[in-house]
Amino acid sequence: MADVRSYSIVTSAYWGFTITDGALRMLVLLHFHALGYQPLELAFLFLAYEAMGVITNFFGGWIGARFGLRSTLFSGLSIQISALVMLAFLPAHLTPAISVFYIMTAQGLSGIAKDLTKMSSKSAVKLVVPKEGDGLLFKWVSLLTGSKNALKGLGFFVGVFLLEWVGFFNALMVMAVGLFIILLLSVICLKQEFGKTKSKILRRDLFFKSRAINYLSAARVFLFAGRDVWFVVGLPVYLTNVGGWNFGQVGGFLALWIIGYGIVQAFVPKVLKNTKDSGTAADAAKKWGWVLVFIPGLILFVDDQIAGMLIGLMVFGIVFAFNSSLHSYLIVALSDHDKVSLNVGFYYMANAIGRLLGTLCSGLIYQYYGLAACLITSSVMILLSVLLVSRVNDN
Repeated sequence: MADVRSYSIVTSAYWGFTITDGALRMLVLLHFHALGYQPLELAFLFLAYEAMGVITNFFGGWIGARFGLRSTLFSGLSIQISALVMLAFLPAHLTPAISVFYIMTAQGLSGIAKDLTKMSSKSAVKLVVPKEGDGLLFKWVSLLTGSKNALKGLGFFVGVFLLEWVGFFNALMVMAVGLFIILLLSVICLKQEFGKTKSKILRRDLFFKSRAINYLSAARVFLFAGRDVWFVVGLPVYLTNVGGWNFGQVGGFLALWIIGYGIVQAFVPKVLKNTKDSGTAADAAKKWGWVLVFIPGLILFVDDQIAGMLIGLMVFGIVFAFNSSLHSYLIVALSDHDKVSLNVGFYYMANAIGRLLGTLCSGLIYQYYGLAACLITSSVMILLSVLLVSRVNDN
């Protein structure tokens, strides 16, 4: 069982990391869009980030269970610093193809770092909440998830601010130095190892999960693919090209959306007061999922495209926050204490697969068919998520 002090240190480091993660995404998206990269090329820049998340979460769960969450936290912070420095020193003389590969490599490192750090914090919360405290666990998970997303939105602001005021290179170096300070403080303050499993980890533990966790993980794939298929590339490029927005406006709006989304997540347990265990949470996820299915399609029927997009995105964010919070709570609630990092790693591997699928489809579908096709695809993917999460309570 982890103590609250250790959990607080891990979570604080994760919060600091999250700001750099959001800032880096906005830096890469806006900087390389300004250099003339097309939507599909921009999507490819993030593919390695998402792809490495798949691999990292799969093996990261085993690493955390075998060696402890302290080691995964320190590794994640160190790798993110390396990714920031690598991207800052992007050679100017490289050919376009090699430049894309170089950026993808740096983004891949960042994807590894993000999921090692996230898994450390998301697993630690299970270790500090009493076994009988399911209602308390829902509140803690929602608070952690909501605060993470709010800080990621703040990172969007930081990325836009740094890009406009100090430039791409200096922005990356400022973040690298800040993250190094966080790593140093974490090493000094976090002495206790925790999260190691007491039982032997078998090969089958990596691949075979319970029926409920398998359905929940599959639902997570399509939930996040349904969000990112229009949010990652299509929406920012649409607002720039069709809406005539500048980088500050795009980054500011997306940052406010993420912050609002995170705030809503943190307050979900106060609204869903009857959600106290995995059974009631799965039922709530199904109900809120059905609401989410129809929102992307309804945006298409608004006459003022830009206004409809903005209002629709706000409504989508609120409902998506409920779904995401319920899913995040379910994976922790369905996992036992001894192997929580294994299940959390497997679950966030599914999350990374969904983001990878959504990112690729966002650039591909928007470039060839436009944002309307992205929205229709979003509804279809979310429908699949609802059908899958509906099976979580099945015996």
